[in-house]
Amino acid sequence: MQVTALNRHPLKAHGRETVERVALRAGQSMPYDRLWAVAHDASKAAPGTWARCLNFTRGASSPQLQAITAELDEQTEMLTLRHPDQGEITFHPDRDTAAFLNWVRPLVAEGRAAPEGILRLDGRGYTDSAEPTLSLNSLTSHASVEALSGSPLQCARWRGNIWFDGAAPWDEFEWLGRELKIGTARFHVSKRITRCLATTVNTDTGARDVDTLAALDQLGHRDFGVTLTVTTGGEIAVGDELELI
Repeated sequence: MQVTALNRHPLKAHGRETVERVALRAGQSMPYDRLWAVAHDASKAAPGTWARCLNFTRGASSPQLQAITAELDEQTEMLTLRHPDQGEITFHPDRDTAAFLNWVRPLVAEGRAAPEGILRLDGRGYTDSAEPTLSLNSLTSHASVEALSGSPLQCARWRGNIWFDGAAPWDEFEWLGRELKIGTARFHVSKRITRCLATTVNTDTGARDVDTLAALDQLGHRDFGVTLTVTTGGEIAVGDELELI
């Protein structure tokens, strides 16, 4: 089994970025993944504290957000976001909130809570799980969903951190409670990831086009991918072998 892609999402639900390698620390999420999140005007999230995803603007309720791509300069923390209809913006999430809000408002669905500010959470980020985790997704399981839905699907719909190939479809669900090794890092496989409407959105156009949830329903669940907790820090890279321990 081999890692085929690594992704991070610096501003939660607002853009995806591919990277070739990353250094991980025990007990933390992927560096710069969901480091920031966009709080809306009905949010109860407090600065510096993890909060559930419903406190933030997200692709499940505003599908156009799914078409955003991201590029982060780690040295300056300047973030560039691009959208096929809205163009691009480069800004610092800690300082340039007003400029970002003006740019993103047209992408928020009508009737949804309006984006109001950007929160930052160092060390663990605003992952969907209450624990600092990464997500692991299988290309063969993705191909299974494509077959069930009768349509090609972008992997970006699942917003995963680590993609791998070489296992049978859905094998990853049998790994819960197991340990695995990638590069010099080690992980505990924690739980299955239940999916939402965001996965029904075409990440090229921002339009809902394929009912991925109905496809998963054919298997008796709405899960795709598993969460990992980092037990031993280390470096992982595209091309690394994934080994169950």
